[in-house]
Amino acid sequence: MSRSPLSWILFLISALVGFALFFIPAFIIRPFRYQNPLALTWAMALRVRAPWGTLLCFVVCVALALLLWRSATKWGKTLVTLAMFLVTGAAVMSRLNYFEWMFHPVDTPRFDAESDSKLDKNEMILAVRIGQEARAYPISQMAYHHVLNDVVSGVPIAVTY
Repeated sequence: MSRSPLSWILFLISALVGFALFFIPAFIIRPFRYQNPLALTWAMALRVRAPWGTLLCFVVCVALALLLWRSATKWGKTLVTLAMFLVTGAAVMSRLNYFEWMFHPVDTPRFDAESDSKLDKNEMILAVRIGQEARAYPISQMAYHHVLNDVVSGVPIAVTY
């Protein structure tokens, strides 16, 4: 690490800021967990600014990495590579709606008889009845999927929550 310490400090700060712009909102904004209102406000503000902020940090890191690479030791090059990996990942991830990845439609639901059901008596459900056939979809399960495709009395339906 023979380049000026200031170059290394700026490089590491840029990489950490770029990573934080993605990671902080991703950590705070988690579905189905308590979210402190103040922290959520900050996380949403960061999430809106993250695409441009991570891009700026990425550009700064690339410029400084090119400057530092030639004179870096083996450990310095390892640090540069790791930091570039993190800031590149943050720049890409901040442009994606990664929250949608955890929600997938259910195409083949499985049903239990009412007597075999382990639902709590206070469990909220979505209920559908067509003709003589009825289905109940627990809200706690629907919240993870948002869409469920089913057939009730021969009628294709899409249940959503």
